[in-house]
Amino acid sequence: MTENARVTPAQSSPKVALFITCLADLMRPSVAQASLELLQIAGCDVTVPPAQTCCGQPSYNNGDSLGATRTAKQVIERFEDFDYVVLPSGSCAGMLIRHYPKLLEGPWKERALQFAGRVFELTTFLLEVCDYQPTPRTSTNSIAYHDSCAGLRELQIRDQPRSLLTRANVTVKELAQPDVCCGFGGTFCAKMPAISGDMADRKIEDLENSGSTTLVAGDLGCLLALEGRAGRTGKELQFKHIAEVLMDNDRAASTVKAADS
Repeated sequence: MTENARVTPAQSSPKVALFITCLADLMRPSVAQASLELLQIAGCDVTVPPAQTCCGQPSYNNGDSLGATRTAKQVIERFEDFDYVVLPSGSCAGMLIRHYPKLLEGPWKERALQFAGRVFELTTFLLEVCDYQPTPRTSTNSIAYHDSCAGLRELQIRDQPRSLLTRANVTVKELAQPDVCCGFGGTFCAKMPAISGDMADRKIEDLENSGSTTLVAGDLGCLLALEGRAGRTGKELQFKHIAEVLMDNDRAASTVKAADS
């Protein structure tokens, strides 16, 4: 984190654009809603730009450089006027931060580099920029945490979500292999379904061996893939995005306060 990255009193309400991601939009809007509310609680003036689309990662990973380039330019144009851009996905954030500058050339490359300096994955932004203090949890139920590949390896997201969960008084039971891929891998799960399924089974077995029945992660792709696999194999397990876990605590606390007032 740079010295001037943290929100200061003079910048009490930074203008933040929330990039909700395709999967949150189409498959689990509760992740987008929780992210929005968390950023507002953390003191941000949040906007969800209406014309946003995919980050371009599927095209980029499958060799469609032209399509990915068009998408990257559209994203930069729609989001670059905000103080920060925040995404509830290490994978999508990694695309904007790491790959846009490699994809674009000339003046667009410089714009991509400047843009990347204001893009953050959600837990990194909440912890390192906003110093967000989540509401402590009263439940004693534990969770296990899965480190998604892109967030961990491209953006070094590991301690940030665990620190927020610790602040929220959530007990984290570590998996034996928390940083091993879940088997989703974007289009990998469609191209190599047998290998993907085996990897998912191993991750689910790791969860069961941890003693927890809830897996939390910062990337919805991992969670949806594992949730689907668990359902097809008759496993009664829960898969939650960290934004949902943190926001559930804050909502519960607000309900209690309203009842007491």
